[in-house]
Amino acid sequence: MNTIEELEASVKTQDQAPTGLSPEIKALWLTKKGQWQAAHEIAQDIKTDTGSWIHAMLHRIEGDLGNAAYWYSRAGKPAISNMNRIEKEWREITAFVLGELQP
Repeated sequence: MNTIEELEASVKTQDQAPTGLSPEIKALWLTKKGQWQAAHEIAQDIKTDTGSWIHAMLHRIEGDLGNAAYWYSRAGKPAISNMNRIEKEWREITAFVLGELQP
C-alpha cells in the first residue's frame, strides 16, 4: 500500500487484510473495514506515538472519550471529541503513516 486510495480500494475489494502490511497500516485497514476489535488488538501493541494516535482514534470510534483523551495525550496530539471528524482523522493518520503527510 503506497497511497490512501490503494488502501481504500483494498478494503472495498478484499475480505482480509493483505499480507505484509505494517502493524500501523493493518490497524488502519481493519478500522476502515469496520473491524474495531481486531484493529484495537493491533494498535495497543504498537508502542510508538503513531500507535497511540491510532489507539486514540479507535477509542473515539468506540465512544470512550476519556480513554481516547489518554491515548491522544500519549501520542502528543490534542484530544478530539467531535465524532464527525473520524473519517478526516483516519485519512490524516493514514497519510502520515504512508509518508504523504509530515508531522
